[in-house]
Amino acid sequence: MRGRAEFPGDPTGDTQLPAAGTLILAASPIGSLDDASGRFTAELAAAPVIAAEDTTRLRRLASRLGIKLTGRVYSYWDAAEARRQDQLLAELRAGRDVLLVTDAGMPGVSDPGYRLTAAAAAAGIRVTVLPGPSAVTAALAVSGLPSDRFCFEGFPPRGGGERARRFAELASEPRTMVFFESPRRAGTTLRELAAAFGEERRAVVCRELTKTHEEIRRGPLGELAAWADGGLRGEITMVVGGATAASPEARAAEVSAAAAEVDRRVASGSSRKDAVAAVAAEAGLPRRLVYEAAVSPRASS
Repeated sequence: MRGRAEFPGDPTGDTQLPAAGTLILAASPIGSLDDASGRFTAELAAAPVIAAEDTTRLRRLASRLGIKLTGRVYSYWDAAEARRQDQLLAELRAGRDVLLVTDAGMPGVSDPGYRLTAAAAAAGIRVTVLPGPSAVTAALAVSGLPSDRFCFEGFPPRGGGERARRFAELASEPRTMVFFESPRRAGTTLRELAAAFGEERRAVVCRELTKTHEEIRRGPLGELAAWADGGLRGEITMVVGGATAASPEARAAEVSAAAAEVDRRVASGSSRKDAVAAVAAEAGLPRRLVYEAAVSPRASS
């Protein structure tokens, strides 16, 4: 067994309880199986006890990785957390390591896991992490939005009133924000974010990250909302830029720079339509604004 905490005996030191196992939080692939590390596959094959969000998906993943599961497998999904917690703590207290995995990504991040982690830590049981794929950091990194400070908002509230209040609170948040959303509600959420944050707020929608049909769409919230109205499929992660206090002068300079970039691309052989679309998406500006600036007469430098 790897390094484990030991439960102290009685105050006199005459009785020593068995050494406790370790709770291992293991990040599973969010799409591509190639993202499964050697350590992940080794731990999955050797774990004496596995707690899985979906046992059927776990067995399918193990099969695709060429792994034969040898340990006892418990289902550990949202509604089963309270029921399973005592059983898993008993396994840990008996000296058996428990590997906790969810369907994709890191346990406890908008997935089951944090309650068991808290309970194990409170009981003095060692908890460790097996780092790996995460839709949160993957989307943030690929977004091109500021990542020195960010906040993870998970799935927005479903209730209309609660959602509206939450989005209103976040409208002035200066940090980049990361949201999860179901494909069925993605278009509605983008429209509501555009209404709360302004249609020109920069955002990126990541769909099916690391999978065959991966798509990364950049642009102002208003344009993304219109695009998503046609319906989306797959796993969705949204990254939204934080609020800024840009002056009108700074905004004008940003638009002017975008227009100059359009001119450069047109001179290099791109069509004006394609150049405007690409530059507007990259800068997070409305296409109309970039187009009008690009076609209007500008003083030569």
